[in-house]
Amino acid sequence: MSDVVRYRETQPVPWWWYLIGLGVAAVLAAEFVMGVEVPPWISFGLLLPIPVILLIAMSRSRLEVTGGDEPELVVGRAHLPVHFISKAAVVPQSAKSAAMGRQFDPAAFLVHRPWVKHMVLVVLDDPDDPTPYWLFSAKKPEAVVAALGVTSDRA
Repeated sequence: MSDVVRYRETQPVPWWWYLIGLGVAAVLAAEFVMGVEVPPWISFGLLLPIPVILLIAMSRSRLEVTGGDEPELVVGRAHLPVHFISKAAVVPQSAKSAAMGRQFDPAAFLVHRPWVKHMVLVVLDDPDDPTPYWLFSAKKPEAVVAALGVTSDRA
């Protein structure tokens, strides 16, 4: 993998999701205190960190396009050499449900983040790979497609 990064993006969850998660955990902790009669410090101490830990883990999603001799697309832990990409397309928010609904191929690679509005569709040209395309969330899909340097279409 090259040290040159053409594009990098982080996709953290919205801040208000933490408030909702902590609120739900607080209600559950209070129910345990009243129903099971456990000490409040045990109930709240065990339940309040859970949504925070889960949301931090969800916010660690990784999307980058590296450059150099062998450019790669990195989505999460998956790596794809750019020379296997035949074309790329921006999937706007209005076409997101169609792309993941009836038109979705079960053999495709999908990384969907519901809090990110847009997606990128990358069509593969690798006879040894049964995956026809990658579909993944991107905050700035035009920048991702430009960093890939392949022909692009608008979905």
